[in-house]
Amino acid sequence: MEDSASKNINSDLVKRMVPLKSKIAYGIGDVGNNFLFDMGQLYLLNFLTDQAKLPSAAAGSVFLVAKIWDAFMDISVGTWIDNRTKISKRGKFRPFILWAAIPLALLLIANFTVPNFTVTGRLIWAYVAYMIFGTCYSISNIPFGSMIPTMTRNSQERSELASFRQAGSNFGLMIATIAFMPIVEMLPNKNLGYTVAVVIFAILGVLCQWYSYANIQENYPVPVRKKESKEAIKEAYRSLFHNKPLIVVSIINLFTFSAFNLKLAVQVYYCKYVLKNMTANSLLGFFSIGMVFVSVALTPMLTRKFGKKNVYILGCAIWAIADLLGYFFANDTFSLVFFTSIAYLGDGFTSALNWALISDCVEYGEWKTGVRSEGVVYSFFTFFRKLSQALAGFIPGIILTWVGYVPNQEQTARAIMGIRGLMFFYSATLAILTIIILRKFYPLTEKLYRNIVIDLSNRRNKQQNS
Repeated sequence: MEDSASKNINSDLVKRMVPLKSKIAYGIGDVGNNFLFDMGQLYLLNFLTDQAKLPSAAAGSVFLVAKIWDAFMDISVGTWIDNRTKISKRGKFRPFILWAAIPLALLLIANFTVPNFTVTGRLIWAYVAYMIFGTCYSISNIPFGSMIPTMTRNSQERSELASFRQAGSNFGLMIATIAFMPIVEMLPNKNLGYTVAVVIFAILGVLCQWYSYANIQENYPVPVRKKESKEAIKEAYRSLFHNKPLIVVSIINLFTFSAFNLKLAVQVYYCKYVLKNMTANSLLGFFSIGMVFVSVALTPMLTRKFGKKNVYILGCAIWAIADLLGYFFANDTFSLVFFTSIAYLGDGFTSALNWALISDCVEYGEWKTGVRSEGVVYSFFTFFRKLSQALAGFIPGIILTWVGYVPNQEQTARAIMGIRGLMFFYSATLAILTIIILRKFYPLTEKLYRNIVIDLSNRRNKQQNS
């Protein structure tokens, strides 16, 4: 029979702290994140090859170098955030959302600017601009993602916040996919078109982030820490390697996020050179990204019934089957949109759950090691996401060079096959690998998570009473 303390703890577990308005605002924050961030993932590779006239492999190397740089910046930023001692009334994480928005917007515009340099000069410009942008994005995005554990301790509510965030992310992605290229195409030349489109999305991104900042709160403020010693910081990093769920989630996210981002980068090439129909790119944005909203809406209901792990596996299975079929049968606009939409339905489950899983990993790490480090945990996770983005930009550049891709020309059968394989086969393979790893190695069930939170609450009560 449960004692009164356990009853109080269980009552706290189901207590809801986040009103609907704040959940919506959190989602809108990721609309802004994606207006500022997705331009690089969606269009920068194509801009660098077709407008800045960089060789495909060199353009791909920009993503490899910049994203590996970003990955280490994430770790550094996470450490800095965790060990800040001067916390304002605005909270530990919220101020970064406010102050980083305008620098991000200006840096985004710089990335889509073609200076009148030599090829080498333009390549250096691309490296530097994208690396600085990534550093600034880390300063904004790591606090944004680290906020969920401070907003609520209710596991189901965290899943809902993750779903709102994913809905916002995919809404931003949908608008970017539908609207960006038509803006580019309607201007007299594409260089000007890219500039105008990027400026529009940069302004909208800033406004969304500021709205989010104004309407979300840290309901469980993290206690201000004393300045950590170097040994304590090292201990926080060592504790990560005892956090098995975190390691598994980071690895599977390397696979799924790499597949997702690579598909986004390659679909412009697929529409332009395989289907010869750029309208298909906007249709993909509307229908395929729109399907993600279906999975995001279904995620809270399915996780209540089947648990996060099983829903994640279901999403990967749907994704893999749809992309394997697309590899063989996506030969026109309708079939491309159809198979890609089904694939994104599956991907939506994985994307929505990533943020809920990583929040659970924070508690698991504290329970296992006694060290609670939201920023370090989140930055470790985003380290792998940045590696996945590096692969998503680098691999297409290498493959396009290998298959003989020539910008703005009729492509050979070999080049078409390479673009097709990048679009479908790569992501299907990684979705299958994700299922295998998650089934075999991920240990955190819903029951175990509830017991962990109860145990942590008991520990905190004992510390307060001692």
